[in-house]
Amino acid sequence: MRLIFAGTPEIAVPSLEALASRHEVVAVVTQPDARGRRGRDLHPSPVKAHALERGLPVHTPAKASDPAFIEEMRALGADAAAVVAYGQILKPDLLAATTHGWVNLHFSLLPAWRGAAPVQRAIMAGDEVTGATAFLLDAGMDTGPIIGSMVEPVRADDTAGSLLERLGDAGAPLLVQAIEALGAGDAAPAEQPADGVSHAAKLSREDAYVVWERPAHVVDRQIRGCTPAPGAWTTLPDGTPLKLGPVRPRSDLAGTVPGQVRAEQGAILVGTGGHPVELTWVQPAGKPRTEAAAWHRGARLPETPILGES
Repeated sequence: MRLIFAGTPEIAVPSLEALASRHEVVAVVTQPDARGRRGRDLHPSPVKAHALERGLPVHTPAKASDPAFIEEMRALGADAAAVVAYGQILKPDLLAATTHGWVNLHFSLLPAWRGAAPVQRAIMAGDEVTGATAFLLDAGMDTGPIIGSMVEPVRADDTAGSLLERLGDAGAPLLVQAIEALGAGDAAPAEQPADGVSHAAKLSREDAYVVWERPAHVVDRQIRGCTPAPGAWTTLPDGTPLKLGPVRPRSDLAGTVPGQVRAEQGAILVGTGGHPVELTWVQPAGKPRTEAAAWHRGARLPETPILGES
């Protein structure tokens, strides 16, 4: 089959590789090069870097709705297109540019968690099971008919990063199967059920701010769901931000004032609305990430420091 592939981050690379190993990828569409954290050099997306290594033609439209770009895609005569975390909304004119349509690999069990941050929201909500869904794109937000899905358990220590990595690998064969079934006329896309719909809005910096008054298990889920991005954070007693790595709820230890930091049994603990949580690593503003114990020894905190008060 002649395929178009649209994707941007690292989690899309396994799907591109799986499709390119079996079919002719006539175009790889990805986001334009972006500046690094320090804002100097431009860097290609992981998908672009992989495509160039493979010698695949790459397109980086600023707007996928540009009529000239849509006509360029139509002229390729592609049988179908695959989408994995591309990062732009695809308009109906572009969706009509292939014979069989555009198949999106979405990292949830639709209709649960439609939107930009399905894995992050699933972890933060305490879901025990998630998965990936291959579906035909339509004009709605993750509302198209489903071709196939796969289930993946959410582990107790999963971060959004670790779960996304697993789903990116496990979802690639599902996407290949869906594309091939569509091309062979064997797919039977089914409308999504009306029940069980939930929405996964993109996480903001405010979503990642830890509210220590919440129970320990809620704090744990929030931090894991925000790791690695946008990065969970709190504030030090002087008001400066402190980025937080995943924590461990310590139901074996007594609670204390929410946000209060203490050292006990070799662990650095922070109080919550219930049991304390144990810090693993932290990153003060402008400094490298460091183990919690080392940070606590050199941080010059007040006698009874409380995070998040400022």
